[in-house]
Amino acid sequence: MSDKLILTVDTQSGETGDITILLRPDLAPKHVAQITKLVKDGFYDGLTFHRVIDGFMAQGGCPDGTGMGGAKKQIPAEFSKHPHLRGVCSMARSSNPNSASSQFFICLDDAQFLDNQYTVWGEVEDGMDLVDALPKGEPPRYPGKIVKATVA
Repeated sequence: MSDKLILTVDTQSGETGDITILLRPDLAPKHVAQITKLVKDGFYDGLTFHRVIDGFMAQGGCPDGTGMGGAKKQIPAEFSKHPHLRGVCSMARSSNPNSASSQFFICLDDAQFLDNQYTVWGEVEDGMDLVDALPKGEPPRYPGKIVKATVA
């Protein structure tokens, strides 16, 4: 299908490969637009997965690697009925539901307790084994890195 938007995340410049994510503007058009703009601006290139909890999720997209930073623009919540299952991509935020910016997480396992509290914007189509293999920790001693992100 040619109208699919795919986010490709190169995690180690060929050493480990690419994670491909189907973007879901049907669920979260404002979030997909924000992510697409940030990708095109090179925002995610070089950032790390700064929080990876085995059996839960892998979080990245913080420009300072601490989980406290983000892009300048915040996006209003776009909650949907789509469940937080393994491979689902969702936006991280503060306690304010309308504070999502650039940080995101990929569910490593089912996490339906997050449903209707976080905005689902995509689903991993290929490379879930690479997400599973990201170094664990909060932060990991040697965090996995987003070498390059592209949208096609």
